[in-house]
Amino acid sequence: MHTAGTLAEAMVICGLLESANIRSPGFVTPDPFPLREPPGTHGLDIVVLESQADEARRIIAEYLQGDSSAGESSA
Repeated sequence: MHTAGTLAEAMVICGLLESANIRSPGFVTPDPFPLREPPGTHGLDIVVLESQADEARRIIAEYLQGDSSAGESSA
């Protein structure tokens, strides 16, 4: 499981996973009592099958590493 900080991040990660044939049932908020707040306020959990977890972690780590590198180069 990975917790994305924003809805946009969750959508990008789910897209990357799907392109690698890793199905995710989507993302869920970890807040058991969600309020009418903007998406991403509490993070969104991305879950995959346990049998695909290692590959999903690798893909997410590569995305996050590339995302932080892009932010550093534009600063």
